[in-house]
Amino acid sequence: MTTKIALTPGEPAGIGPELAVKVAQQGSSSQIIAIADPELLYQAASILSLPLTLLPFSPDSAASATPPGCLYIQEIQMASSAKPGHLNTANASYVLSTLEAAAKGCLRGQFNALVTGPVHKGVINDAGIPFSGHTEFFAEQAGIEQVVMMLAAEKLRVALVTTHLPLKDVSKAITGERLTQVIQILHKSLTNEFRIESPRIGVCGLNPHAGEGGHLGMEEIEVIEPALNSLRAEGIQLIGPLPADTLFTPPQLAHCDAVLTMYHDQGLPVLKFKGFGKAVNITLGLPFVRTSVDHGTALNLAGTGDADSGSLEAALAQAIELATR
Repeated sequence: MTTKIALTPGEPAGIGPELAVKVAQQGSSSQIIAIADPELLYQAASILSLPLTLLPFSPDSAASATPPGCLYIQEIQMASSAKPGHLNTANASYVLSTLEAAAKGCLRGQFNALVTGPVHKGVINDAGIPFSGHTEFFAEQAGIEQVVMMLAAEKLRVALVTTHLPLKDVSKAITGERLTQVIQILHKSLTNEFRIESPRIGVCGLNPHAGEGGHLGMEEIEVIEPALNSLRAEGIQLIGPLPADTLFTPPQLAHCDAVLTMYHDQGLPVLKFKGFGKAVNITLGLPFVRTSVDHGTALNLAGTGDADSGSLEAALAQAIELATR
């Protein structure tokens, strides 16, 4: 099966355009369609001194393999020219236009999956556009109330109950309803998309020592444990809640197909330490496949040609695998 994979390079001043050009050099048995300004990609190719041919994309045509040194293109114009390493609020709406076009294309069945390069949340918000991240944006586009952010590297999968929230807001965001929705989505995705029979999910507590029996916080007793017990009654295999510093040890991880953490920086530092540059960000619960790189825009590397394309290569491979399934 030849799949159509949409690729958004992300922030035009970051490393995303250069990464897109680098992965284009390998070619693909899938059709890789960049949703971007062509001049931005040609500029990146010039910086890298690499060949690039942009091929016209027709959503009504059958999928075609992507030759080495090529990308298919769905053109969206930037508002202003991009200078590597220098953010420009004028291009914030361009970035969101590429994401919206990609999401709508997936929802219409024009693409089999979506792979995203890194965006810069700060410059989008500085432009006066509220934006908390890809995950939340695509959930809104798809009309989905709850999705799950999961990163995977090697044999470790880490999913999040809350994503881009200030730490002071995390506790009140962790409700029994939210935990139930997140775990059900995670369990379903592990079973259906990752083909894991009876997946085992390790669950972190929120507080140090998972609350120490209520002495270090009551969230585990009042919210987390009741939700887990209800889900166990549905047949979902759950381990915990355990302290994060206990769950993220080899003996415990050996019994888990995925780890669920309560907030962003509880689990992702471990995941990125294990597989930075090769990890993949996967959004679970959407009506289409979406994967992404595990890093940011790296403005300090933009224009140098030194950015590593390993995570984008892994994200493309994962998207193609999931779309084929």
